[in-house]
Amino acid sequence: MPASTAHSTTRFPLVVDAALRQAGWEPGRWDIRRAEEWADALRAHTSPGGHRHAVFPAAVEAWAEFGGLHITATAPGRQIAPAAVRVDPLSGLHHARTLGDLGRALETTVSPIGAEGGGTGALLAMDAEGRVYSIDHTGDWYLGADIDQALTTLLTGTRPTRLASG
Repeated sequence: MPASTAHSTTRFPLVVDAALRQAGWEPGRWDIRRAEEWADALRAHTSPGGHRHAVFPAAVEAWAEFGGLHITATAPGRQIAPAAVRVDPLSGLHHARTLGDLGRALETTVSPIGAEGGGTGALLAMDAEGRVYSIDHTGDWYLGADIDQALTTLLTGTRPTRLASG
């Protein structure tokens, strides 16, 4: 196979792979120590109203692989503007109630994984089965069945699916 193949991995579309690599990701990246520190910080936090964070393996694995990355799209969006992504679960530290409410609505538990817009935009969250959501002032959005699909949705500017309200 020639060295100039059209894609560098088969895991992500080329533009997503390029954005991830530009942010410092590479296949096999794994910082479980940092992920466990985040898990401990989230478990230790209780909101003034007594709300606590859920921490589960799917979220810890996403943090271990992508945690600390500030990812910016390298191409225009397909349907909407692509979102910059900051993978840092502490972006959601003070949103335990919001995440708990979403989890109850979805009949699962939800944990923060980061934020859109480098930390100033929507909160990104994952449920216990690995599905990823975006929560902002306009509503709750489904980004994909796993972190890979969610990153692809965000970085390619693919319109996410709005979750039905009430």
